[in-house]
Amino acid sequence: MDIGIIGGLGPLATAYLMELVINMTDAKKDQDHIPMLINNCPQIPDRTEYILDNTKENPVPYIIKAGQEMKKLGVKTMAMPCITAHYFHEEIEQGIGDIRLINMIKSTASYLSERGIKTAGLTATDGTIKCGLFQKIMEEAGINVIVPEKDSQKKIMDIIYKNVKAGKKINIENFYSVSGELREKGAEVIILGCTELSLVKREYGLWTGYIDAMEVLAREIILAAGKDLRPEYESLITR
Repeated sequence: MDIGIIGGLGPLATAYLMELVINMTDAKKDQDHIPMLINNCPQIPDRTEYILDNTKENPVPYIIKAGQEMKKLGVKTMAMPCITAHYFHEEIEQGIGDIRLINMIKSTASYLSERGIKTAGLTATDGTIKCGLFQKIMEEAGINVIVPEKDSQKKIMDIIYKNVKAGKKINIENFYSVSGELREKGAEVIILGCTELSLVKREYGLWTGYIDAMEVLAREIILAAGKDLRPEYESLITR
């Protein structure tokens, strides 16, 4: 088995990652696609809740268990469609042992750096922003990160939790309001830094100057499996 997906973080994001990998692979027939094993575990405790309050249940043992189950079936490369969970990336990779866990934050930073981006706006969960992981990795790649103000961050959290995770209609006006604030502060590109926000792009297409970290993850999965990208996905920054 080429690729294992630690899924359920959340369920819609997991399904969308598989869809992206299929759509982005330069395949001419069924047999050209990538074998994937998906361990969908929506009962994994909320990552943001634990980062913000360590008295909440720790999601890491659950994630490691999901990865170990796939490792027993021969999976050597894994991915998690949850950016907040990357706060625990090294712990999870070491806990599963003898596998490669693709780091979508580092992959996104490398992608933007290679294209000369110097300032990026970040839309993500409170947990991702508070832990500073995205900011640290981006700054190591020479990219300054701008985050939303308090009221705007609440709008993003509402989109993630009260819209996408709840299966409700996305408040696109709020999303564009936050985007405008980040661009006014100098963002050349806005990162969709939560896999639930990837579904905003799927539903609305979005304007120029966005990059979806989930598309970057799908790209890394395809390349890790030794496949080629469809030409239309060579550039992942919206135009």
